Amino acid sequence: MTTMPLEDRNRRVGFYALLGAVAMLGLGYAAVPLYDLFCRVTGFGGTTQKATEQEATLAERMARSAGAREISIRFDASTARDMPWAFKPEQVTEKVQIGVRDLAFYTARNDSGVPITGTATFNVEPEQAGKYFHKVQCFCFTEQVLQPGQEVRMPVLYFVDPAILNDPNMRDTQQITLSYTFHKSAIQPKIPAS
Repeated sequence: MTTMPLEDRNRRVGFYALLGAVAMLGLGYAAVPLYDLFCRVTGFGGTTQKATEQEATLAERMARSAGAREISIRFDASTARDMPWAFKPEQVTEKVQIGVRDLAFYTARNDSGVPITGTATFNVEPEQAGKYFHKVQCFCFTEQVLQPGQEVRMPVLYFVDPAILNDPNMRDTQQITLSYTFHKSAIQPKIPAS
């Protein structure tokens, strides 16, 4: 039996250790986007789905032909501690027909003396409803910039997928809560020097 010289074995072990470190580094960078993709596809953790107009139209046709029932939607709003905005839903609850598009509005006001860029994070409760809650248009898809004292109405166009009616885990669900939290964006508008 022939054995490798000690130097060659050390080189081989070093190569495998370096390869393992590079693989772990790659997985570390890929973890967040892969987890985000997983949540968006499955609705895990209450992550809502993004829908097209065509998908919304198809859901409405399915709902009308099936005579879908209504469900209550509760709207929730909050801000991060360092976010100087007043943020709230215009209506706290609303009954909607499953499969039919509906429009809800939130209002936000910048209570600071400087422009602020905000980003909204969102989820729904119960968590398993995430894969059935589809947003066609939403202020949460883009960053929002509010000038000092500026107040805006922000729409959310959404529908609840009629497939929710076939899910035994959702059979007794009477209400879905849509929650948003506004955070300051990492990049803020430049304030001109006076």
